[in-house]
Parts: sequence; structure tokens; C-alpha cells
Amino acid sequence: MTGWNFADLFELCAEVRGDERVALVHGETVVSWSGFDARAAGVATALLGAGLGHQSKVAQYLYNCNQYLESVFAAAKAGMVPVNTNYRYEDDELLYLWQNADVEAVVFHGAFTGHVERLRERLPQVKMWLFVGDGTAKRPDFALDYEEVARSLAPGAPTRVTGPWGRSGDDLYLLYTGGTTGMPKGVMWRQDDLFAVLNSGSLLRIPEEAGLEGARQLVEALRESPPVLLPACPLMHGTGAFTALSCLSVGGTVVTMPGRSFDPVAILDQVGRAGVNLLTIVGDSFAKPLLRTLDAGSSRFHLSSLLAIVSSGVMWSEETKSGLLRHAPQTLLIDAFSSSEALGMGTSVSSAGSEAHTASFRIGEHARVIDNDGNEVPAGSGVVGRLALGGRLPLGYYKDDAKTAQTFLVIGDRRYSVPGDYAMVEEDGTLRLLGRGSVVINTGGEKVFPEEVDEALKTHPAVLDAACVGVADERFGETITALVQLTPGGAASPEELVDHVRRRLAAYKSPRHVLFVDSIARSPSGKLDYSALKRQAEEHFGTSKAACPS
Repeated sequence: MTGWNFADLFELCAEVRGDERVALVHGETVVSWSGFDARAAGVATALLGAGLGHQSKVAQYLYNCNQYLESVFAAAKAGMVPVNTNYRYEDDELLYLWQNADVEAVVFHGAFTGHVERLRERLPQVKMWLFVGDGTAKRPDFALDYEEVARSLAPGAPTRVTGPWGRSGDDLYLLYTGGTTGMPKGVMWRQDDLFAVLNSGSLLRIPEEAGLEGARQLVEALRESPPVLLPACPLMHGTGAFTALSCLSVGGTVVTMPGRSFDPVAILDQVGRAGVNLLTIVGDSFAKPLLRTLDAGSSRFHLSSLLAIVSSGVMWSEETKSGLLRHAPQTLLIDAFSSSEALGMGTSVSSAGSEAHTASFRIGEHARVIDNDGNEVPAGSGVVGRLALGGRLPLGYYKDDAKTAQTFLVIGDRRYSVPGDYAMVEEDGTLRLLGRGSVVINTGGEKVFPEEVDEALKTHPAVLDAACVGVADERFGETITALVQLTPGGAASPEELVDHVRRRLAAYKSPRHVLFVDSIARSPSGKLDYSALKRQAEEHFGTSKAACPS
């Protein structure tokens, strides 16, 4: 074995687990580990038959489903590269992504047939379209039926399918991230590096130096109690995909929800029904609806199997964590501060009686906070710096040397990922996160990180979600405008919310205007579209509903 490759790991798990253990669950559809391996082999064989080559790109244009993970496995088997696709993208965004990624095969749900039909002629490099039927559209003639392909392997045929080039730890996993601004960028992870980073932070860790034999020993040790994961967030984003890869790497079960919108009742019911041990969410945008549902009827839900809830990508408030722990006191709440380019910058772990403060993280093993000259910021100094992560890192951004050079820096003799997150180091060594520098608000010469104000607003009991942006102002350069979504039945005035922030932060950080909105649009990963929010604020700026007294 030349480095870790997910196909090698999954094939090992299939060998150990066979038909006796379940790999994938989606509604009423249950796939054993043997079935997972055979179906992925069928898809891998079809990819090779279509003329795709070594490290050809295979896009998953899918909602959460078994086929998403099967096709990722198939790409890895064949020595090809999975490419996540945001299913909320419109035609131009899809075209940009698939052209930028050099995609040669697309696996798509029937619901997206219209987009595919409009784009197909503009994507001559795509050699294969694989249609996943979902009852919403008829399969177009140019696409193969995914189920027929997945079932094409003859009974008893070898499932270790690959091209003449074989496979290795150098094979890529390509994760496209939209971030908070700009066009999506493809983060290039070597599978060996990605697995090593995920494994180092896993609750079930494979001794890295032991290789596949060590992996086999752990999978066999977990024979009677393999982990069960429910990613409540989309597999198309890193939080969902990476936790799924980790779970499958030790022979666990991944449960996905058949519903295509976030349904806290269905999710909590499934936790008890499937014996879920690990639930993956994205901050308060997922956690608050779960908590409200539990508060309204906790007796119907059975959470005794739930050992951990993991969140990443968006801050998760202390108040929400405390509420969840009232209902599931045995559960660890793990807030992982990471980005697509930097996994493991910090973690915050809460348990009953020891809830961690919002935006307070234990700094990661390979992380540091640096000033503009690359010097480490002293703890307790009050100096704001950028988070830099060393250790195992992506190779860079696909086909973008300029952005790679901006983000991946050599400091001294070490290479670091510096994606633009700002923080301070407290006296006790914990991190105080401030947010991305790309969306910082400059008001009267003072720099304000909007996420800090967002989190202060969200501690108000009537606030469900909040997002702050800077709006042009003749006097101050920019003023802070808060877009606020209230809880169902919640009530608060703009003045009350401004005062609430002022009691927690410096006065210059408080909003000068508040807009009450029905919903704050977030991506499925929980990220904010700051450009859209700013346009919305500018359209309403100065209305009587929004204005607060100076």
C-alpha cells in the first residue's frame, strides 16, 4: 500500500463485514457492505468503459442518498476523482464548476434533469451521464440508468476494479468550496493526507503506522458495534462528506434522510429508529430547530444511542448546547473549527455541566495564530491575528496557482494553510474566533468582524438567526446593518437588540440598523452569502422598520 486510499479501506471493510452488516441506509433502502462494494464496482467498471482515465473527474450532482457515497467509492476504485456539486447552483454556476474541474462524468438526480439537458451541449468533455431516478423526471436518452449500471457486476465477480494505473494515496479528492465570497474553488486533497487528518481527529482511530492491517484489526474489533452516523447536513459539503468517509473507513453505517429539506422531527425519530451514535449538523441553523422540537415533545424521541453531535463551519452557541444537553446528557457536543483548506484548526467539546463558551476553541495541534509578519501572537496579548494550520494540508486549489500562493504560505521551514480566519489567543491558550477578514466591516476606522456581532445577537431569546453586513455610509465609511430572523412567536424591537449587543460588545460593534426578515438565506452548509445579504440591506437601508436611533 502506497499511502491511504479510501477504496482500499472500503474494500477491506466489505471483506470483513460482508452481508452481515449494513453500510448504507436511505429510507427503506438498506445496502449491506457486500452490496456497497459490488454496486460501486459496477459503477467503476462503467466509468472505465466510457473511456475515463487516471484521475478523471466524476461529479456528484445529488441530494443525500446511497448513490452519492457509492459513486464516490466507485471513483476511488477506478483511480478517479470525486467532485462535489452544490445542488443549489444555477446553470452558469454549474457550467463554471464542471468546466473548471474538467469533469468527465456526472451522476445526477432526476430532479436536476432540466439543468443537465440545458448544459449538456456546452460540456463536450463529459463522456458519461448517470441518471439516478427519483420519480421526478424520465431518464433522458443520453444518460445511463444508474441502477442498471450499479447492478451490472456478475454474481461472484471480483469487486476490486481499477484501471491499469492502479490506485494510491496520491489520488485526489476534490472538494469545491464557495466560501463567503467569489467563485467556487477546488481544494485538492491527496487521499492519503485527507484520511490521515480525518483519522487523527476521529473518535475511532486507526493506528496510522499499522497500515491496512491495523485498520482490519479495528474493523474486526467493532464487529458487534460498528458506528452509525446520520449526516443531517448535505454530503455535497465537507462536513457531511468527511464524517461519512470517516465512518465508512471503520466499517460503520451511514444513514441519510430521504427528505430534501431539514426536518428536525424526522431526524430525531431516525436517531432512535436506527440507533444513531453520531449526528452531524452545521451550527445553530440546525441545532436550534432540533432543540425547539425536543422542547416541544421530547418524550416521543429516543436519544439514548446518541454519543456525539458534531458541528463544523458555523459557530454554535453555548445556550443551544446547554439546551441539547438537557435532553441528551450522555452526548458529547463537538464543535470543530475547520475549513475546506484547513481541517483541525480548533475544537470545542461540551458535555453536561461543562458547556463551552461560544467561539471559544482549544487550538489544534498544528495550528497557530500569526501576525502580518508571520510571527506567533502571544497568548493574552489582545492582538488579532490570522489562523495558520500546518501538518497535513491540501496541495492547493485546482488550476489556480495565484489563489494557492495566497492561501498556502511557507513560514520559516513549514508550509501553512492560512484561509483568512481571524482570532485572538486568550491567556489560557484558547482561541477567540472573530471571523473571515474578507467580510470585515470598517466603520469609522474600527474593524468589526460580523460573526462576532451575529453571535451576540443570537444570544437574545427572540432571535433565531442573524447576519451583519457593512453598508456604505458618508460619515463612517460603513455602518453595521443586522438582518435578524426572529423565533416563531418571538418579539423584539431594533432598540432592544442594539442594547443587547452593547451589553456584550464594545459600542462601536453594535448595529446602527436592524432589518427583520422572514428568513436569512444560508447555503446547505450553513454559510452566508454576504453579497446577497448586503444587497438586501442596501435595498431597505433607511426604512422606518430598519432604522435605529443613533
